[in-house]
Amino acid sequence: MSEYCHDMRTFPITGRIKRFASVFHDSGFSLFIVGGAVRDFLLGLRNSDLDFTTDACPNDVIALFRTVIPTGIAHGTVTVIFEGEHYEVTTFRSEGEYKDGRRPSSVTFIPSLEEDLKRRDFTINAFAASAISGKIIDNHNGEQDLEDRIIRAIGDPYERFDEDALRIMRAARISGKLNFKIEEQTFNAMKALKEHLGHVSVERIYDELVQLVKSDHPRKGLEYLHESSTLAVILPELAQGDGVLQKGFHHEDVLQHSFTTCQKAADIGSSVYVRLAALFHDIGKISTQEPNGDRFSFHNHEIVGEHLTKTILRRLKASNEEISTVSHLVRHHMFSYTPEMTDSAVRRFIVRVGVEHIKDLFKLRIADQLAIGDRADTALLDEFSKRISSVITSDDALSIKDLAIGGNDLMDLGIPKGKRIGQTLQYLLEAVLDDPGQNTKEQLMKIALAYQELCGFTSD
Repeated sequence: MSEYCHDMRTFPITGRIKRFASVFHDSGFSLFIVGGAVRDFLLGLRNSDLDFTTDACPNDVIALFRTVIPTGIAHGTVTVIFEGEHYEVTTFRSEGEYKDGRRPSSVTFIPSLEEDLKRRDFTINAFAASAISGKIIDNHNGEQDLEDRIIRAIGDPYERFDEDALRIMRAARISGKLNFKIEEQTFNAMKALKEHLGHVSVERIYDELVQLVKSDHPRKGLEYLHESSTLAVILPELAQGDGVLQKGFHHEDVLQHSFTTCQKAADIGSSVYVRLAALFHDIGKISTQEPNGDRFSFHNHEIVGEHLTKTILRRLKASNEEISTVSHLVRHHMFSYTPEMTDSAVRRFIVRVGVEHIKDLFKLRIADQLAIGDRADTALLDEFSKRISSVITSDDALSIKDLAIGGNDLMDLGIPKGKRIGQTLQYLLEAVLDDPGQNTKEQLMKIALAYQELCGFTSD
């Protein structure tokens, strides 16, 4: 990130934006770019996601343009399609009392930009820039907070978090994105009002958590969630790792190691699946900790961890793909490899883990190693990777569909349709994983018949 710039007082306005703003201007209205795009411009960061605000009411905006989608018209937001681009425009507004900690009881449209900026969350998100001239407006000393690298609520932080408790998560997420400190009063309000997150939909909480984990400095935001006891509200299973010692190679407790592994996963540019798995990979250690001489052992913590990860992600209403992928990575993160491993064992590893998950699993292992000792010995992983590639390119059968025979062939042998076909195919795959040379129709027919006898089946 470039250092904060003092002289960048004008937000760059493209020709298209100027033409868009002129439609408002020519009808006696104003248009401003607000929020994160202006903040990121002042920080020298790229952000092409523009939010607009105007003194034109939603119906005025609808009258000004040919194509307007009423995306959130009750809250004053519409999406205008202008010269092929989609622009989200929200009318200046003040909000009534927040009765449930997540949405205002009423929204009043107002003609004042100043009043509109007052209702925003943090000073560094309360900039506005004229969509005609690019002149930046800063009514809340946000530029000073940018320079000081501070996240500060506008006005009374207790009121801001009382209005919308999700702002507690947002403060942590922005600290992770920008590597900023959260100002003390703002942090104290987070701590005091953390339970209000119970009023917020789990989907919104999960979205903020994912954005934090995807940031460059997830550890920073996670530490703020933990220190404010917010983590205990949203992820109690993870928070319980605080103080659970590991000893041995580990210099951190389970919780701190989880934060560090997530940070290392971010440092090496891992996918969001790896970062979430890094956060949850040792969550099963909390209930499996047992003394073992001068250290602790955690038998089957990866199996317990898989179950807990599924439970957490289901509760947060993550997608099925996220739930299955992240829990699968947690389940298999304890894999081991030695040069003595047979080709058959390598093939079984590929089948167990799935070709599509191997790269992510290796990244999780590297992040875990970096978290334990600040260095990763990738020599063994590189060798394992070569052996896996060699198996995959040799076209050995790795699934039932790769077998030289199928269910119809088995029925021709007189094996009845149903469970026995599935059991026989699974047995044939095991034989081929042991010895790929067996994967011929003739050989598999022989093995299939022998298997029927072995199980005491007789052909019907």
